Amino acid sequence: MPHVTLNNGVQMPILGFGVFQVPAEETERVVTDALAAGYRHLDTAAAYGNEEAVGKAVKASGIARDELFITTKMWVNEKGEEGAKAAFDTSLRLLGLDYLDLYLIHQPFGDYYSSWRAMQDLHRQGLIKAIGVSNFYADRLVDLIDHNEIVPAVNQIETHPYFQRADDQALMTERGVQIESWGPLAEGRNNIFSDPTLSAIGEAHGKSVAQVVLRWLTQRGVVVIPKSSRPERMAENLAVFDFELTGDEMDRIAKMDTGASIVFDHRDPQTVSAVGGYRLG
Repeated sequence: MPHVTLNNGVQMPILGFGVFQVPAEETERVVTDALAAGYRHLDTAAAYGNEEAVGKAVKASGIARDELFITTKMWVNEKGEEGAKAAFDTSLRLLGLDYLDLYLIHQPFGDYYSSWRAMQDLHRQGLIKAIGVSNFYADRLVDLIDHNEIVPAVNQIETHPYFQRADDQALMTERGVQIESWGPLAEGRNNIFSDPTLSAIGEAHGKSVAQVVLRWLTQRGVVVIPKSSRPERMAENLAVFDFELTGDEMDRIAKMDTGASIVFDHRDPQTVSAVGGYRLG
């Protein structure tokens, strides 16, 4: 599995397994299957409600901790630094771990400056190997970087053929932040799996549309965390490093970009209120 090197030297597998929208009662089985398929990078979040199930699957797998890269995310925090540390403690306990490989601020809302200060402290204590953010647009990302000690190692954002984020990636590269895609397969929207451009490229390589998209992203240096509940799809999503897209194929996919979110826009006032106002539990 290829890795990317984060800004503090930590090695992160470029392809992982996400559990967004996987019900808690199914998560242990799904993660067990993913680990059996060969995944060693797992991505969850407090807001997903399945951290405990992920932890049970990890423990039952018998895989050495240092062979795994585990990410979770802090939900919107309005209780200051102590509240952020309490949220971290809860996630670590539910996962059954002694440390996290990557901890992210899930949304750029609420008192995320206090969250970042708390995460910097936890990082200094060795409880988190790398800290980062999710869903931060360029302005908020730069503001956070310019006014804090630690530069986020990762920014996990909506990235797929219809919303390609090339300018965001260029800025992150300049600032030393690794781009990571959530929703790499556009959550199945826009009939992506029957898209004629992607289908034609897949046929040329004997690969599925999903494999073409994951290869396109990883070939750009984007970390991806596709989700699947089916073992055969899990294995298929891993099999993307035995072919390479040509420059012409990369250009054809580039032309699919709409430049806008197709899931939800973090700059829309109604979205800000709805997401920022949601409370766990």
